[in-house]
Amino acid sequence: MTLSPLFANICGFIGMACIILAYGYTTREGAHGRRPNPFVQHGTNLAGAALLTVSLMVNLNPASLVLEGFWSAIALWGLGKALHDRRNKAR
Repeated sequence: MTLSPLFANICGFIGMACIILAYGYTTREGAHGRRPNPFVQHGTNLAGAALLTVSLMVNLNPASLVLEGFWSAIALWGLGKALHDRRNKAR
């Protein structure tokens, strides 16, 4: 399956927006003395990294592709930790 450059660019811009919004959300919550919801924070980052990866499949930039891999791994780790913490609080 071949993705069109337009579709890839749209995915890339939406992914970029997700990552920026997640960072802004985290910063805003911290500025108000609140902890950000880790599912929102890491889930949005993971979605952004996935969408940027789609874009990078058409517009290959190896360094950025590696960065998105690490970004995804960190987001998955954060989501896993949040699930673990939620289960421990329920007990």
